[in-house]
Amino acid sequence: MQSTLFHRMAVGLTSLMISGLATASDWAERSDHNLRPGVTAIAQEIHGLHNTVLWIVSIIGLLVFGLILISVIRHRRSKHPTPATFHENIFLEVLWTIIPFIILIAMAVPATRVLIELDDTADSELTVKVTGYRWRWGYEYLTYQDDNDVGVSFISSLATPPEQYENPVLSGGLFPYGTAKDRVGAPSQDKDHNYMLEVDNPLVIPSGQKVRFLVTSDDVIHSFWIPDFGGKKDAIPGFVNETWALVPEGQEGTYYGQCAELCGKNHAFMPIEVKVVAQSEFQEWLAQKKEEAAAAPDLTPFESLDAAMEVGEKVYAGQCALCHGQNGEGGIGLAFAGSDFATKSEHLEEHIHVLLEGRNAMPAFKGQLTPKEIAAVVTYERNAWGNDTGDLIQPEDVHEEE
Repeated sequence: MQSTLFHRMAVGLTSLMISGLATASDWAERSDHNLRPGVTAIAQEIHGLHNTVLWIVSIIGLLVFGLILISVIRHRRSKHPTPATFHENIFLEVLWTIIPFIILIAMAVPATRVLIELDDTADSELTVKVTGYRWRWGYEYLTYQDDNDVGVSFISSLATPPEQYENPVLSGGLFPYGTAKDRVGAPSQDKDHNYMLEVDNPLVIPSGQKVRFLVTSDDVIHSFWIPDFGGKKDAIPGFVNETWALVPEGQEGTYYGQCAELCGKNHAFMPIEVKVVAQSEFQEWLAQKKEEAAAAPDLTPFESLDAAMEVGEKVYAGQCALCHGQNGEGGIGLAFAGSDFATKSEHLEEHIHVLLEGRNAMPAFKGQLTPKEIAAVVTYERNAWGNDTGDLIQPEDVHEEE
């Protein structure tokens, strides 16, 4: 009987392992059972190391628990077993000391090699500074090939519309922040395959070239993680960590990641989207971005309040709604709807200054948004949700504050 039970356990565990390996055989397919091999060479090495260690520990587990099970069945009290009379066995003690040592060395050597390789950022052709903010990512292209002053930077924010992630759930008669009370009874929007993963400004890198990432944070600890690239790095305020990726030519496409450190209330709202393109396409994209960065800021005035409101609504949804509420009701940030700060004329200059320079946990947006975008979003916050101040902020007003 015991052999049959042991056999069933072994078959079950082995089947589970094999199913995990099989479901992760294609990097483009997601798996609930195992890691994906990834697209980079280092990611595939990590995957291979993971599977090797999985087999080792599974075999050890089968042996140990199998011996325990056999001992429990064969030497149970109802069979009146005779206890062993010896107290020690030098051979066995030496054996079960040497065998674990050999197993640990067998796992440590390849693991150490992979860890060393993960930190080897030498011979990189592109360097990108990655900065974590609550709750978005900032990217700054520092060097590319012989260009040591690229000067291209932008902020990447969640692009999923609030209608998809704000669920109208009534709990105990209360509607907590973010539960969309105004949409109770309305049909829920369908969520696509990349729900909560797409962003407004994805990171763009070339295939076939080694990319070095300098990872840091502007506020709290975040973690930069793209599973298909292998490895992850913590973004720590005041420190700069390094990691790298080299996506082979022919593997161009879009890859997704997440902040992997619990960084606060909206931790789940700062995804990473990376577009890997051919080198020629990347060079064209970078040249265009450099031209835009070198150009003077667009200070063209808004023709009307409605024109500014239209732009401001989009900026607010992408940059402000997570903290201040989709309808200006506040949350982790200040409430705008009906507040003195957003309706009283004496607070107008302060309103612009706070967006530019930041305050407390709120980051400075002067390096993240253009003067025109800041003017639009201030106009929107002072005229939406019944505020109706009539204030029309122009880009020149913001540029003078800078």
